Amino acid sequence: MKKIENTKKMSKSKTITNPYLTGARIDPMGIAKGMSVADLIDANFLAYNAGRLREGCRLYVEKMLKKDVTIGMSLAGALTPAGLGKSVVIPLIKAGFIDWIISTGANLYHDAHFGIGEKLFAGSPFVDDVDLHSKGVVRIYDIVFDYRVLLNTDLFFRETMKADVFNRSMGTAEFHHHIGHFIRERERALKLKDASILGAAYEAGLPVFTSSPGDSSIGMNIAALALTGSKLVIDPNCDVNETAAIVLNAKRTGGKSAVFICGGGSPKNFMLQTEPQIQEVLGIKEDGHDYFLQFTDARPDTGGLSGATPSEAVSWGKVRPDSLPDTVVCYLDSTVALPLITAYAMSRAKPRAQKRLYDKLPRFMNKLRSEYLQALKKS
Repeated sequence: MKKIENTKKMSKSKTITNPYLTGARIDPMGIAKGMSVADLIDANFLAYNAGRLREGCRLYVEKMLKKDVTIGMSLAGALTPAGLGKSVVIPLIKAGFIDWIISTGANLYHDAHFGIGEKLFAGSPFVDDVDLHSKGVVRIYDIVFDYRVLLNTDLFFRETMKADVFNRSMGTAEFHHHIGHFIRERERALKLKDASILGAAYEAGLPVFTSSPGDSSIGMNIAALALTGSKLVIDPNCDVNETAAIVLNAKRTGGKSAVFICGGGSPKNFMLQTEPQIQEVLGIKEDGHDYFLQFTDARPDTGGLSGATPSEAVSWGKVRPDSLPDTVVCYLDSTVALPLITAYAMSRAKPRAQKRLYDKLPRFMNKLRSEYLQALKKS
């Protein structure tokens, strides 16, 4: 009898102390009518990429959204044509849940369609593209719109960029800030509400960068104006240093830096290279981003940056080694993940004060320059 009791005690002790058996028990409640998105995720997203999404939601709300964390979001893939600017990014900006953005130029170009009143429609991927072309219809997978949407948006950019404020060299944060002002004015004239990321970013003082400004219709229109004497030139040096300055400021003021990566590609690299720029190139002592959250459909084994893991980023100094427990990669389409994490955050977190980093960029740059000059003296 004593032997049986001792065995029970040992079994109980092992269960309690076994570190592999301390997670949430897989015993979900049934999904019920009226259940909120946040409750659904917490109670029923328990394993595989659903589990990673739940972990990402909690990382975002419980750690990344603290007041002392500066959150950079990168946007790759055709997200804005699918309406994710209006449904996700603008609400996150207004709530203070993101502080700066790096996007493909294409996302910002298509974002402008909404800000100037153009229309896109849900369609089908199973159509005759030759017939679409003959009828003047453009397709982005299952999104369709009139070819004139492109022509009208091109015209908006070309006419807007003739304003005196654009007739010089500048970085993309300043460029998008001025464009956002003009888009906001167009929205007001058309009685549109929160239609454009750039309009919302302008009002929030949120800097928006493009990692490859020539690789989009915006860049194509800038190039067209150059043929007629425009002095507008996008300065990538400005972008490299300003993004690094944002991250350095976050750390030097006693806070933390978080990256919220949607997709991969050039915006992901541009956001993560801020730390190598600080450490490797400028020789300033730093130790990497503190939080890493990514939604991607790219595999890591092909060697592409889009699928590169946070642990690989540690080897470059991009992510702080001690921060690996605070990194989540969810292999899920951003068009699915972003509305879910946004709904979760809106339900579980209070709005944060907007940091208005755009207004502070000159001060951040002075700090970066000062630390670089000090590093040069020591080298």
